[in-house]
Amino acid sequence: MEENIDQDKLAVLIDADNAQPSTIEGLMDEIAIYGVASVRRIYGDWTSPNLGSWKESLLEHSIQPIQQFAYTTGKNATDSSLIIDAMDLLYTEKLDGFCIVSSDSDFTRLSQRIREAGLKVYGFGEKKTPLAFIAACDKFIYTENLRKEDDTGSDIPSSAKESKWSTNQLKRDSRLINHLRNAVEDSADDDGWAFLAEVGGNLIKRSPDFDPRNYGYKKLGELVEATGLFEIDKRSQSGVGKSVLFYVRDKRSRGKK
Repeated sequence: MEENIDQDKLAVLIDADNAQPSTIEGLMDEIAIYGVASVRRIYGDWTSPNLGSWKESLLEHSIQPIQQFAYTTGKNATDSSLIIDAMDLLYTEKLDGFCIVSSDSDFTRLSQRIREAGLKVYGFGEKKTPLAFIAACDKFIYTENLRKEDDTGSDIPSSAKESKWSTNQLKRDSRLINHLRNAVEDSADDDGWAFLAEVGGNLIKRSPDFDPRNYGYKKLGELVEATGLFEIDKRSQSGVGKSVLFYVRDKRSRGKK
């Protein structure tokens, strides 16, 4: 059975100056959700002792280090090398998308250019990442949600250690609630019910960095239910065994025609 034949081919380009080795395992697992990492490269000045901690991770995940000497103080040379390689790959390789791993706004225009060419851009960076870079990506994932272990060596995902937002906390986040309600409304049928998967797609279009893990929840359905503002309807899919489809409806729509 050929399971991978239709998977997107992705180029993973990592800015070593703006990424942490502790995120690599989670990062590669996350990327596997979106496609196959056909190209794996990481950029930095590997003569610098600051990047020494990357060695084991690069070998384990078959990531090719690209040397870029720091000609001047700062990391602009590394950024330029990554951008040049990205443009070469865009025109010479048959790719479906790029994964750019950095918290640096310098890659904003690169992301825009790749999307203009019709390819998808998945951004990965810390929560300090400037909004301009986040908005330039089709989807942006915070690396804090991807760490497999903390400084104590625990193998519990960091997102699982963080407390889930309470119902009151979620309701007080007006930006979140507005995004959820608008996404449900955009996907809803005449009775106000919306297929949860479509709601998720609309949320990403509205806010590339939307992720239920940002609020301590693993799945969108759990987050939506926790707000207490939506009805949940689990529907068995006929003819597909135990497959269940999730639908949601804004409680304010109840009784409306």
